[in-house]
Amino acid sequence: MNRTIISGIGVEIPEPVITNEELVASFNAWVDAENPKREARGEPPLQKSDAAFIVHASGVRQRHVIEREGILDPARMAPRIAPRPDEALSLQAEFGMAAARKALANAGVDPADVDMVICSSSHLQRPYPAIAIEMQQALGTRGAGFDMGLGCSSAAAALHVAVNLVRTGAQKRVLVVVPEIITGHLNFRDRQTHFIFGDAAVSMVVEAIGEGETRPGRFEVLDTRTWTQMSSNIRTNLGYLTRTGLDNPWVIDLEGHMIRQVGNKVFKEVTIAGHRFIVDFLAEHGLTPEGIRRFWLHQANARMNAMILKLAFGHEVGHDRAPMVLDRLGNTAGAGAVVALAENHADLRQGDFGLLCAFGAGYSIGGALLRMM
Repeated sequence: MNRTIISGIGVEIPEPVITNEELVASFNAWVDAENPKREARGEPPLQKSDAAFIVHASGVRQRHVIEREGILDPARMAPRIAPRPDEALSLQAEFGMAAARKALANAGVDPADVDMVICSSSHLQRPYPAIAIEMQQALGTRGAGFDMGLGCSSAAAALHVAVNLVRTGAQKRVLVVVPEIITGHLNFRDRQTHFIFGDAAVSMVVEAIGEGETRPGRFEVLDTRTWTQMSSNIRTNLGYLTRTGLDNPWVIDLEGHMIRQVGNKVFKEVTIAGHRFIVDFLAEHGLTPEGIRRFWLHQANARMNAMILKLAFGHEVGHDRAPMVLDRLGNTAGAGAVVALAENHADLRQGDFGLLCAFGAGYSIGGALLRMM
């Protein structure tokens, strides 16, 4: 079995920013326009949102988005992204490739030396041709590519697949790309979720190294793990069978089909499952949380991460032990934990252990035990 490393990491954050205050102003304007209609129908009024509530509930203060136009318009509340012709590079491939090129440069690897591309995302732009194949052609990598997804655990799950392909010798070098354009699928009229998500793309190069070889400043992947348990508390129902249950299959009402979650249940259940996953995974390697220099956890909820780590350590831990990027980026689904890793690892010393761990819809959890070389 080959020793396996993450030889390169790339992050692409779109420039446009939306603050809590902007998002709340748009949402509340829509509520003011909607409530008289609901009253006329005998329905209960909608509750307004609040910037302070958002910070308290999630820790999010702003988010980066791939397109601002349209999101803050109370009459639209969705990004305005122009369709592209089939012969043009798709938006998700373009976004992913920006992160992929940075990862390849960071690894010092030519695209022609990559023999597999895995595109893993909580939301894919289309089912086929695979976004990974599109990126394979545009980047000039060899071999093959395929798409996959596991909600917000998508990056960890893809890393699990890539590491084991390289470890067994099935592939020489795998490029994992996680382009998350969540705002295109987000219901900005849903008070439970309208503030949570932001857009980001990340990428990792996974390759083998020889026995006794070292690559200072890179991470050796000691082990990876995934876990799933069925739950509908985070769910989207938008798919290709959606129209078949409608009286008019040519017009889809998106209400009820986009992202929704039962926030209080998700918080409690994922906190317990996340804590148990981390403790058990580390124990398999004779480690405890105290032996891990840094945790790069899923960037969904600051309070959830704090609770998971407090259960693991028996006391609160700070940013140095478990860095957060959530406050300025929002929940970037599969990309978040990798962004935290990319921005917070240069100070680690040779031999330090780190744990990359993400959790989300499914329920799903993915983890990777890393050691600085």
